[in-house]
Amino acid sequence: MKSFDFKDKKVLIRVDFNVPQDENLAVTDNTRIIAAAPTIKKVLAAGGIPILMSHLGRPDGARVPKMSLSALVGEVEKAVGATVHFAEDCIGQAAEAVVAKAKPGEAVLLENLRYYKEETSGDEGFAKALAALGDIYLNDAFGTAHRAHASTAIIAQFFSPENKGFGDLMNAEVESISKALGSDRQSTVAIIGGAKVSSKIGVITNMIDNVGTVIIGGGMGFTFVKAMGGAIGTSLVEDDKLELAKQLMVDAKAKGCNLLIPVDTLITKDFADTPAERVCPIDEIPEGYMGLDNGPQSVANALEALASSKTIIWNGPMGVFEFENYAGGTKAVAQAVADATANGAFSLIGGGDSVAAVNKFGYSEKVSYISTGGGAMLEFLEGKTLPGVAALS
Repeated sequence: MKSFDFKDKKVLIRVDFNVPQDENLAVTDNTRIIAAAPTIKKVLAAGGIPILMSHLGRPDGARVPKMSLSALVGEVEKAVGATVHFAEDCIGQAAEAVVAKAKPGEAVLLENLRYYKEETSGDEGFAKALAALGDIYLNDAFGTAHRAHASTAIIAQFFSPENKGFGDLMNAEVESISKALGSDRQSTVAIIGGAKVSSKIGVITNMIDNVGTVIIGGGMGFTFVKAMGGAIGTSLVEDDKLELAKQLMVDAKAKGCNLLIPVDTLITKDFADTPAERVCPIDEIPEGYMGLDNGPQSVANALEALASSKTIIWNGPMGVFEFENYAGGTKAVAQAVADATANGAFSLIGGGDSVAAVNKFGYSEKVSYISTGGGAMLEFLEGKTLPGVAALS
């Protein structure tokens, strides 16, 4: 963004305003809007006209009234401190008329891109119609960078190299994740938690290749334990991934990566926020019981690994942290990540649950970077090329 002169220019910005709303369509979490605000404000301050485009929900090519971006206008105006004109379409005469009316220092918010199926199919004609609205194109929507959609990957070809680039948020995301992945291997720790191994196979595989220690947490730990012959009671498990878990353990050993699998857990009979019955070795859970959080020894092992780390990548919680009785493991890890960061480590947090946990426990200001893109960050960590990034690289 630093190289652009925005004065009197129409600046088409792909933002990620896919935000949660209540039954009255009021925004319940404006994090993504706030994250995009610095880029929008820079264009406004330089005398440009930001033309904002985003999707909201999955209308699948239909005009679904409750998925209209018109409900976001007030929230966007508050975040950027300027008038925001709403266009009832994202291409064609309706959009062009609103863009023509906007003055420098004002913004335009286009209607939901996914009211057109051509957005998600990556249609070139639709991308060209969007491109016609702007002089400069900025992609600031890291959360959708892993999709080869018209507004994220195809549109870039209609702008010359000097008239397209990353917004501040997109740039920070790419720089932060690249920095984490490019760090010294032995002093880098990846914390991979969450319910299922299947959703994190690519990440774990790539982390085994690139980091010194991988801490496994959450429900996926039971698949590894069962693969080693342990008794896990009624704990969450993916029986069709047992062979994969075995292979990942073999690969980690062969590549010199310390794969830290939980050794104890808090057990209970019901999936509910009731006090745990006791701490149990993770491979000796009685029938009828399930583990819902890392036990004290598993937490201690994780903290020991984090204490000497220089780079930390965290995606996924250690247990059912939404339950007060089973939040201890995740909270202890969040504290350790904050402590390591205070001691000079670079910490990258991503994925909805990890971000929610860091926010819930009050550590959001105590880590180096919080990624706004769940799926996009996962694919980046898997070593995949993101279409939205590649189109501008």
